[in-house]
Amino acid sequence: MLLLAGSAFAFAAGTGEKNDPQKVLKSIQLAAQKLNYSGTFVYQQASQIRTSRITHVNDGGNEIEKLEILDGKPREYIRRNDEVSCYLPEQKLVQVEKDVNPESFPALLTQNAQALAEIYHIRKGESARVAGLDCQTYLLDPKDGFRYGYKLCADKNSNLLLRAQTVNTRNEVIEQIAFTQLQVGDIDRAKLKPGFNGVANWRIENLTVQSNISSGWIVKQLPAGYKKTKEIKRLISGGVGGKTHPVIQMTFSDGLGAFSVFVEPDSEGRTEGSIQQGAMNITARRVGDAWITVVGEVPASVVRQVVSSLEFRPVK
Repeated sequence: MLLLAGSAFAFAAGTGEKNDPQKVLKSIQLAAQKLNYSGTFVYQQASQIRTSRITHVNDGGNEIEKLEILDGKPREYIRRNDEVSCYLPEQKLVQVEKDVNPESFPALLTQNAQALAEIYHIRKGESARVAGLDCQTYLLDPKDGFRYGYKLCADKNSNLLLRAQTVNTRNEVIEQIAFTQLQVGDIDRAKLKPGFNGVANWRIENLTVQSNISSGWIVKQLPAGYKKTKEIKRLISGGVGGKTHPVIQMTFSDGLGAFSVFVEPDSEGRTEGSIQQGAMNITARRVGDAWITVVGEVPASVVRQVVSSLEFRPVK
């Protein structure tokens, strides 16, 4: 697989792709999906720092990935293509969810990334060094106020994304994620297995999900450049009296920045309001009999516009 990927990158360089930042972004995403790698990365949002370890293998076109959360409560997520199993050791529980889009570091670009050049000025930046590796920086400056700017640094040899920084209008870094240690190449498949003992005897919970639904909820004034990438329905516990209740999730993305709209039945004791932490903005309010939560790593103006333009139109 490394030889195939290397050939692809060599071909790209030969056709001028290395000098075309838009095409380089596609190569960065391809590297995250096709290469075998294992490393530790740090995610910083405002005053919060979280450390994780990722192991990724592409085995004959099938992606297998293990993400270990190293801070706080122990958690492991193992993804096989679009199916994710979350291991919760304190409950001896495995939660399984299907139809999951792999849009996490270092594979940050989403389905409509091909339109990035229409909403960002994309240019080549400085060379840098991350996790002991030489990388090339690419700057994405927004063309409007509906999104943050980004600084992406990709390994010069493999094109794998090593660091992603989110910047505000003052070019201040408000969120970043970066590898601190990375190995690319021959990865021990044993690293992909659960790290907890006795998981064969753990309880398995299949999260109820309906994919590609049309709930009737729409955003009348969607900020320019964003498109709906999915709409699903889950049944989750934790409602009034611990009852299970349905939650609709709509996800929107411009190819990098993304936000989700969650719709669930309203209940007493909830307080409307907004909070911001780093690049993350969250707003919750009532709309009729529904409780709406909009959350995403997008400017507060985007969240406000989405919340104010939500409307329910019954599906005929």
